[in-house]
Amino acid sequence: MTEGPLTGDFPWPAPAKLNLFLHILGRRADGYHDLQSVFQMLDYGDDLYFEPRDDGAVRRVGGPAGIPQDEDLVVRAARALQAATGCRQGCDIRVHKRIPLGGGLGGGSSDAATTLVALNLIWRTGRTTDQLAALGLTLGADVPVFVRGTAAWAEGVGERLRPVEVAEPWFLVVTPRLAIGTREIFNAPELPRDSAPIGWRDFLQGRHRNDCEATVCARYPEVRRALDWLGRFAPSRMSGTGASVFAAFAERTQATAVRDQVPTEWNAFIARGCNRSPLYLAAETWAKP
Repeated sequence: MTEGPLTGDFPWPAPAKLNLFLHILGRRADGYHDLQSVFQMLDYGDDLYFEPRDDGAVRRVGGPAGIPQDEDLVVRAARALQAATGCRQGCDIRVHKRIPLGGGLGGGSSDAATTLVALNLIWRTGRTTDQLAALGLTLGADVPVFVRGTAAWAEGVGERLRPVEVAEPWFLVVTPRLAIGTREIFNAPELPRDSAPIGWRDFLQGRHRNDCEATVCARYPEVRRALDWLGRFAPSRMSGTGASVFAAFAERTQATAVRDQVPTEWNAFIARGCNRSPLYLAAETWAKP
C-alpha cells in the first residue's frame, strides 16, 4: 500500500512560526487584509503521525479535545487532498500538540501543511509543492508558507511568498495563558489598516513593527505585561495576532537564563529560528530507502 520507515510511528514535524514583523496595508473588498510580513520557522512545534487505511476513511485518533474532528484542519487537509487527487486511501491521524492554541504561532496552519506534505508522500499522490501550496490556501492564508517550508517575505494575504535568508538566533517565546482569535483582531474597528509598504532594506534596518500589537494589548493587558517584562532583557515583539511574544538571543544560554525567570503563570519555550523547515528534513528522511 505505502512505503516508508515505520509509517505510523514516524513523527512528522509541524513547526511553529514567528512573524518577525506584521504590517497591515489595507482591507480588501473580500474582507481580507493586504499584509507585509517575514515568516520564520522554529525548530519547535507539534508532531503528527499518520497510519494509512485501505477504506478511505480519515480519522483523527488523537489531538486537541476542544476542536471537533470534522473542524480540525488536519482532517480537512487530508480530505481536501483526497478530493483533489481522487485518492482512495485514508488514514488515522494523531496530533501531539505543543504549540499553544491562540498564540499567533500558526499551529493549526502548520498542522494542515504537514498533513498535505506527508500524505502526498505516503499516499503517493504526486502533487508538486506549488499544487500543495494552492490547495493549502483554500484551508487558510498561512498554510502555504508552511507548505513551502522556508523563511519568507510575505505579501497579499500572506500567500505571495519570496524565500529569504535571515539570522537564525535563539528565540525565547512567552505565552500568557489565554487564546486570542485571529478573526477577532482582524475585525477590530480600531485596528490600524494604513501602513505604507516597506522594502527589504527597511526590514534589515529595523523600520518595522507589528500593527496588531496596540489593539491586542488594549484588549488583553496580560499581553502588554508579557511584552514589557520580556523587553527588560531584549527587544520584544508579538507574533501575528498574539498572544505569544518573543525576543531573540545570540546564545541559547542567554535565552535560558531569561526563561528561568519567566513568571510561573506564563508558558515559555526556547527554539532556534530556521530558514528551512524541519518538515522537509523529515520528508527527506522518510523518503530514503
